[in-house]
Amino acid sequence: GAVYRYREYRKEPLSADEIRGVLDKLGVGPKAVLRKNDRAYRELELTGTESDEALVDLMAVHPALLQRPIGVRGNRAVIGRPPERILELIEGA
Repeated sequence: GAVYRYREYRKEPLSADEIRGVLDKLGVGPKAVLRKNDRAYRELELTGTESDEALVDLMAVHPALLQRPIGVRGNRAVIGRPPERILELIEGA
C-alpha cells in the first residue's frame, strides 16, 4: 500500500549528480553498486579499478552499470536485492 514513483532507468536515466546523491544516501561508493556482469562493463573493458568519478560518469551514460532496483525515501536509500530490502525504507519511516 505504499505510494511510490517508478523510474525506468533506460528511459529516464539518472544524471551523474543524481547518482552521487543516491550513493551518498546508500553510504557507498560507485564500486559497491557497479554491475560487473553487465554487457556494458565488458564492452567498455572496465576493470573495477577506475576512479569513482569516472565510474559515476559512466553510470550516467550507461545506466545498466548501476545495480537496481534502488529505493529512495527521504535521506535514505537501499538496493532492492533481495526485494524485501525495500521494506526497510517503508517500515523505517
